[in-house]
Amino acid sequence: MKNALLLLLIAVLLFLAIFFYWKQSQAESQLVMANEKINSLEQQVLRFTQPAPIDSLRPTQSVQPPLQSPDSVEKVPLPESTTFEEEVGSLSDSDIQRLKRKGLKNPEADLMNDLMRKQKTLLTTPGTMGGTMAIQDVRILNDRHALAYFEDGHNGGYLLLRYAVNNGAITWTRLDSYTM
Repeated sequence: MKNALLLLLIAVLLFLAIFFYWKQSQAESQLVMANEKINSLEQQVLRFTQPAPIDSLRPTQSVQPPLQSPDSVEKVPLPESTTFEEEVGSLSDSDIQRLKRKGLKNPEADLMNDLMRKQKTLLTTPGTMGGTMAIQDVRILNDRHALAYFEDGHNGGYLLLRYAVNNGAITWTRLDSYTM
């Protein structure tokens, strides 16, 4: 009788071990499929949210804004279009000398720091879902213009700015803004 109970207990434990192993492998395969589907959907969203490159030598046509991606609670990673190429936004030596003559000691750093201090007056797009719009990346294009990427964690856009330097004082003018 004791042997029968022991064998029955071993059989039940073996059955439970096999059952839970099967459930675990089934859950893992469903997780892999769900991750692949999420990656696929993220790629589709990125294709719709990235602005098309503009050829500056051809006449511009009206560009419709891309489709809006649904808001999410978690902060989404920056799309590839928001990372500027390193060659863009580098001041030439002549630009640096002109800005130094106008009163800036370290032109690129001074401009970026001043823009970060004044960003709230330049960003008119409201944040969504409790987020606050803030400039995330700045490129000083030349001795008069800058390009900035801004976001609140849910939505973002670009800001084209003109600046003037007079005796070390910097004034910013918003030329154009594009919200994704």
